[in-house]
Amino acid sequence: MSHPEEYDVAIVGGGVIGSAIAYFLASNDDFKGRIAVVEQDSTYETAATARSVGGIRQQFSTPENILMSQFGGAFVRDADRHLSVDGAPLHLPFVENGYLFLASDTGMPILRANHETQIALGADVALLDPVALGHRFPWLNVEGLAGGSFGLSGEGWTDPYSLMQAFRQKSIALGVDWIKESVVGLDLAGGHVKALRLGSGEKLACGHAVSAAGWHAAKIAAMAGIDLPVRPRKRLVFVFACREPLERVPLTIDPSGVYFRPEGATYLCGVSPPADRDPDCVDFEIDYSLYEETIWPTLAARVPTFEAIRLERAWAGHYDYNLLDQNAILGAHPAVDNLLFATGFSGHGLQQSPATGRAVAELVTYGEYRSLDLRRFGFTRILAQEPLRESNVV
Repeated sequence: MSHPEEYDVAIVGGGVIGSAIAYFLASNDDFKGRIAVVEQDSTYETAATARSVGGIRQQFSTPENILMSQFGGAFVRDADRHLSVDGAPLHLPFVENGYLFLASDTGMPILRANHETQIALGADVALLDPVALGHRFPWLNVEGLAGGSFGLSGEGWTDPYSLMQAFRQKSIALGVDWIKESVVGLDLAGGHVKALRLGSGEKLACGHAVSAAGWHAAKIAAMAGIDLPVRPRKRLVFVFACREPLERVPLTIDPSGVYFRPEGATYLCGVSPPADRDPDCVDFEIDYSLYEETIWPTLAARVPTFEAIRLERAWAGHYDYNLLDQNAILGAHPAVDNLLFATGFSGHGLQQSPATGRAVAELVTYGEYRSLDLRRFGFTRILAQEPLRESNVV
């Protein structure tokens, strides 16, 4: 074994959440312990992070989500200062084209209520009526729309894989050990995790264990006898080309839930499937009927130029979907005090990875949140079955 027999913190999962936690712990001057990240897939071939569309937005309905993503956007914008190793530039993009949420008459009251919350927290967001939408986005068909909410600044997208690798490489430079292994069990005593049991048969003793295992998190929780309401839900991303270029296209969400955004000379698009076609799922098969029957007709109706597009490729990834309320689950379960969870992000983990990394590092180091109070994302609501609803889930 090339690593020590015991760590102060052992993080299960080396995707963007686990990598961010490792970085924020290692860069905290008040934390003096040893850190390990246990990740079984060093290629990240099936990792949710690498299959994300990389969105960063302030337009949520839950105040904590707004504040977390505001921090995430600012962090990404200044990533060179935080994550550069030996002064080498990262070239991490932040395409600040904004998010555009479109609403029909029935959806407009929700958009207005969300807007009030967002503005109160300092988000740079504008409500636009159909006339204003048509002026700002002349390629948009505003028929059937009552309005839209557009992020004027602080919103857009980045390269998910590059952000994850930047966190990972910086944490390694700060002394974090990365262990290519699977976790197959937990040794517990007196409501305390004593060690991770690895696929190799060896054990990794730890002071704190952190589950940042994404859509695998329920398996880690079950090892501690905890029922975690997080399930893998497959999401498909389709890539299409359009001959006629459109100017400054935001990540646009139609009232139907169909979204699209530019990616170089092409576009990414997708939609969450209906509930009766959204089972727990771990495969990577592509259901092209979702594109043919739902996405393409919606795109063609909303953007007339998209009537003549060519589907080029598609991929599948998985949300760590919180069945209760589609919000993150952060912190310890009361039955196991040193097992911290950072999961259940339901599609917005990438943009919240900086704030989550900082928050979990504070819990480990100080026993409390100091920068942003995220206690409402704790296990109390899960055990009480009292959801903290997020109405802006894409």
